[in-house]
Amino acid sequence: MASDDIAQLADALSKTHVGDGELSYKGLGLKLDNAASVEELVREIEQYQGLRALRLEGNTVGVDAARAIAKALESKDLLQRCYWSDMFTGRLRSEIPTALRSLGSALMSAGARLTELDLSDNAFGPDGVKGIEQLLKSPSCHTLRELKLNNCGMGIGGGKILAEALIECHRQSSAHGAPLKLRVFIAGRNRLENEGARALAKAFQLMGSLEEVHMPQNGINYAGVMALASAMRHNPELRVLNFNDNTFTKKGTLAMAQALRHLRNVQVINFGDCLVRSEGAIALAAVVREGLPILKELNLSFGEITEAAALVVAQAVTANPHMEKVDLNGNCLGEEGCEALREVMENMDKGDMLASLSDDEGEPDEEDDDDDHEDDEEEEEDDDDDASDDCNEDNEEDSDIVKENGITSKEGSPEKPQSPYLPQNHTQIHFRLLFFCCYKCHGVKYQDICCVPDLDFGEGKMKKVPLVPGQLLCLEHAVQQDYFSQQHASLLHTFISKNNEALKSCGSAGERLRDALEKKCHDQH
Repeated sequence: MASDDIAQLADALSKTHVGDGELSYKGLGLKLDNAASVEELVREIEQYQGLRALRLEGNTVGVDAARAIAKALESKDLLQRCYWSDMFTGRLRSEIPTALRSLGSALMSAGARLTELDLSDNAFGPDGVKGIEQLLKSPSCHTLRELKLNNCGMGIGGGKILAEALIECHRQSSAHGAPLKLRVFIAGRNRLENEGARALAKAFQLMGSLEEVHMPQNGINYAGVMALASAMRHNPELRVLNFNDNTFTKKGTLAMAQALRHLRNVQVINFGDCLVRSEGAIALAAVVREGLPILKELNLSFGEITEAAALVVAQAVTANPHMEKVDLNGNCLGEEGCEALREVMENMDKGDMLASLSDDEGEPDEEDDDDDHEDDEEEEEDDDDDASDDCNEDNEEDSDIVKENGITSKEGSPEKPQSPYLPQNHTQIHFRLLFFCCYKCHGVKYQDICCVPDLDFGEGKMKKVPLVPGQLLCLEHAVQQDYFSQQHASLLHTFISKNNEALKSCGSAGERLRDALEKKCHDQH
């Protein structure tokens, strides 16, 4: 090794942070090709007593250099945290599995008990997962709490290998009386698709210990989402769910909403850019209102959500005392819809909670809505058999639940999920009348509001019905009752105040309803 290279390495190593059991070479940009290039680094590892964390991210490590580092790690039985992201820049893809096997073998030989393993931003593909497969199955990972494999290009094959390794790790650790309790799983941008998601869902359900799951940008659609939703409900300590930029569509979102009813500790939900659409958004809003008491953040951006559904979401989040942020940007609200949403939030003194609406895509065309509905139906038909198998596998208890919150299945066979937004009590008919009125006043589609059977007109088509004074008189009576909340009164008042032309045909009934709403809002304040 040239003297200039040695001097450069010595200078770099002098800047490392050493202390609290951590030895860091983070971000030094070292090009470590062979044993000679890591002599100083190896010496520091060997001499560091009580090494508990090793940071190698932001450098590039070749096969021979990895073997030399591995040799130094064979005596480090206290090592718990390996921060090894972005560690193979410029290396041949075929080199990476060999380097990983060397490092993994050293950890196993040392008897290390890892709690955190970060290999993110290493484009190693399925072969790279094979490089850590034995490590993940070994006792060194029985204690693993955080596994980070973001942006590794694992693909479907790598996802399956990873899932099997985690399942085997759980089996072996359980046999020793201390089952694997993984808490954080990060695997965004890996092209896992449905098959990879289904495989991992089996591992997630088995462990039941997850607190954070981050799987954005994985090309997962309805079938994979259903499998993941089924697994999530078996992890009661979940706090963070990030599935950004996958494709839920209606049935996938309803499945997630159903799963969330079992998860009382969720604080962050990121379903942005997932095509949750209006019916899915309303189903999620119902869960936010009824079953997520400590939720802080909800991201439903870029989901093709219309104004009426966005207002339902706004009502739900403003009723939650812990909410800090709701993101509905990039949806289909239109200028008036954005204004109405801001107004509702501000009226509840929650204006600061609403994220920017600068990328709103405007009100959708009716033809586009029909096309989207048909696309959903085709997708559901294609995936229904496989998804049903995944969701029901190892979930025999599901068959015993009948009509849970209005969206679960009948005994022994799944039923088309229904939105749980409307309460299953004596106010239901009044909510139906409310949305009759909203439809006439503001062009709201029934399928955007609820999927109550007697409001389902089939085939995604909008059926117009006349607005008659009797409906408004019934609604006026409902508004005056104690069970009709101020929030619902405010929502309805927003609709009719923006366009009251439809009420003119109903004569004094419209005026009476408006007066009742204003009185309700004033009395509550």
